[in-house]
Amino acid sequence: LRLSLGGWGSLVNPTGVAACRSSGRLAVAHDGKKRIHIFGPSGSCLQRFGERGDAGNDIKYPLDVTVTSDGHVVVTDGGDHSVKAFDFEGRGVLAVREGFCLPWGLDATPEGEVILTDSEAGALYRLTADFKKGKLKKCQMIQSQLISPRGVAVSQTSGTIVVIEHLKAEGLNNGSTRVKIFSAEMDLVGQMDSFGLNLVFPSKIYTTAVAFDKEGHVIVADVCSQAVICLGKPEEFPIFNPLISHGLSYPVGLTYMANNSLAVLDSGDHSIKIYSS
Repeated sequence: LRLSLGGWGSLVNPTGVAACRSSGRLAVAHDGKKRIHIFGPSGSCLQRFGERGDAGNDIKYPLDVTVTSDGHVVVTDGGDHSVKAFDFEGRGVLAVREGFCLPWGLDATPEGEVILTDSEAGALYRLTADFKKGKLKKCQMIQSQLISPRGVAVSQTSGTIVVIEHLKAEGLNNGSTRVKIFSAEMDLVGQMDSFGLNLVFPSKIYTTAVAFDKEGHVIVADVCSQAVICLGKPEEFPIFNPLISHGLSYPVGLTYMANNSLAVLDSGDHSIKIYSS
């Protein structure tokens, strides 16, 4: 099955997608007039919010989005270096500016915390908040000395965290990426750069997004081969199993939905493509 949502009229250069596991709704961050769109499971747009501006509910430049277990939409805003939380109606409940340099990727843990990357600071943070009351409890750096970390995902079963680093290359080509896996206790359990993946698989890989499936496999989007690839579980990492190898032009976001289908955000044609497992 492939259901395409969005298209030119509605999404502009989308950057992030996240599923609400309980309701089946999808939150998408993009560069349109209202920067967060909420889609229902059937593909209808239920809500749009987050205009560009300086008011509390505004979003200047959203880089990623996640949905917490208690139903709040959390967005990294690269435009004013903040993390902002909203309810599904689009009301702003919290804005965190804890000295972030460039907050980029984020994912919610099963406990309702948010793990986020700061690409410029090279760090990973754990954010704990009471979103219903709009109260930040704690913002803790849990890993530093990463290189331009962007995409991040948290396993809903084990708490394992996977991060994509963007490595700068010498010379003219545009660099490469590295996938790093940390245990819930933040021990490094595995890593794989484009060069290492080259040994497993005969083409260059540039990963733009990462997710865990229900069984705990690491799934990445690769813009070089325009594919979605399973790299296996952390303990068998990396295997190489292409899941989707045609029909994508520039995949930039991945999220698993409640029914275990996979939503892929395709920035190439400004759409969301949903694949049944």
